[in-house]
Amino acid sequence: MNRFAWLLSIPLLSGPLHAADLLQVYRDARESDAVFAAARATAEAGREKEPQALAGLLPTLGVTGSTQWNENDIFRRDGPLLANPNFNSNGYTITLSQPLFRWQNWVAYGQSKWQVAQSEANFVQARQDLILRVAQAYFDVLYAAANLEAVRANKTAIGQQLEAAKKNFEVGTATITDSQEAQARFDLAVAQEIAGESDLEVRQRALQAILGKEPETLAPVRKDAQMAPPQPADPGQWVRAAETGAIPVQLQQAALEIADREVERQRAGHYPTVDLVANKGNTTTFGSTVTGALDTDFQNVGVQFSLPIFQGFGVVSRTREASANRAAAEASLEAARRNSALAARQYYLGVVNGLAQVRALRAALISSQSALESNKLGYEVGVRINIDVLNAENQVFVTRRDLAKAVLDTILAQFRLKAAVGTLDESDVVAANALLDTAAVR
Repeated sequence: MNRFAWLLSIPLLSGPLHAADLLQVYRDARESDAVFAAARATAEAGREKEPQALAGLLPTLGVTGSTQWNENDIFRRDGPLLANPNFNSNGYTITLSQPLFRWQNWVAYGQSKWQVAQSEANFVQARQDLILRVAQAYFDVLYAAANLEAVRANKTAIGQQLEAAKKNFEVGTATITDSQEAQARFDLAVAQEIAGESDLEVRQRALQAILGKEPETLAPVRKDAQMAPPQPADPGQWVRAAETGAIPVQLQQAALEIADREVERQRAGHYPTVDLVANKGNTTTFGSTVTGALDTDFQNVGVQFSLPIFQGFGVVSRTREASANRAAAEASLEAARRNSALAARQYYLGVVNGLAQVRALRAALISSQSALESNKLGYEVGVRINIDVLNAENQVFVTRRDLAKAVLDTILAQFRLKAAVGTLDESDVVAANALLDTAAVR
């Protein structure tokens, strides 16, 4: 068996019989994760900004109605009661209003398109965050299981060395120091095993918090998995892509466009408004009246003009406020570009260096295993002491642990590099999922 194949074929310690791969876990989380559900609902709410702003450009139609009972006493001044008409009056009015010129409404409509774009970008960000959170939780469980498996393998090997040291001491071919050293290492391995079991439980519960249910047995990385280097291989291209395509950049670009239009919208508080207004209605009075029942129909159409003259400097103040917010949005956009460029460069190096580290650790694991076997043989023939064997055992354990972390961290770095340029989606999950081996846990 390949000497590092233990890393790539580790089932979880307990769980259902069927394995779940990364793609299945992601799709389950997409349906059940509370954070993503909130983001989906927020995106749906954000899409309503455009029809709401469009309403400011469309006609409005309304109906009002009233009924009123009137009691009157009519006197001549300083004279007797002449009449006391009591009557009921009813009426209704239908009003149609069509804005002809309301510049702030036009600006608000343009603003709403960027608000929708901002909402959609936020949803894309939430989807990318979900992929990263699921992958992080998934690989945390795999690493915790791999670490625990390595700790147990190390404990077993140390236990065997402890038994050998005790037997050699009994027959007089070793000192008590060998037994004590082995016992100390064995006790440490027991403590590491307890810590590893606790860490695995914590990681499983973190994944459960995303899925909303007990996670299934997770498929490990295939032993023959080969991770591809970033394409293109030029970090400069990734940086330039991040400066324009990163989701934080898109969000700040939309925020700047909104802020720019807000300045114009507030300035429009000085502009006149022109509306087309049409009314149609009826007023009816009947009952005991002086003139008898009256029935009046009316209709009119006209243009209504309004020009604000002075509003206590409120428009000027709100315009200055909007200009300051636009300046802040410009600075935030530049900060987002710089941060996204830095993230793209860091994650590109993370992938490249991770691949190199995986290759080096795989070679180091083979060398460490060979060194352990040589130390064991040397101990048997008396040219190595017990502490040499124990140190070699520990080196194998440390290399195995580091290799497990390097493999999983490199896959995560590939995800984060894609997220840094705003292109991380389910296709990347599918690609990473091809590195897993569901058959290993069935």
